[in-house]
Amino acid sequence: MRGIEGEQVLLRIILSESRSHDRAPLYRRLLEVLRAEGLAGTTVLKGVAGFGHDRHLHTVMLEVAAQGLPIVLEVVDTPERIEQVLPKVDALMGDGGIVMTERARVIRYAPPRPSASGS
Repeated sequence: MRGIEGEQVLLRIILSESRSHDRAPLYRRLLEVLRAEGLAGTTVLKGVAGFGHDRHLHTVMLEVAAQGLPIVLEVVDTPERIEQVLPKVDALMGDGGIVMTERARVIRYAPPRPSASGS
């Protein structure tokens, strides 16, 4: 496992769950690219509500089937690795969505400790 600590970069990608690439969910394709590029890790989060530039509210409601809920991918890695992967992310995103970066201070990045029971 490659360690990262201290000042790094957070890459956040926000898109609609309805977006696809080659008939697969776009978030899944982005996840595959980020993993193949060797980034330290990625978390995919599904939002329960949101709106974008079209101002249309997307929300989870029992009365209607939710469509277009927000998906957020978050990646923390070195500035160099993030800059290296940005062109590939941009190429997949096409129109729509948000790609942003911000500074992140990594305090801890380590594998989980083995449990006391040995399982």
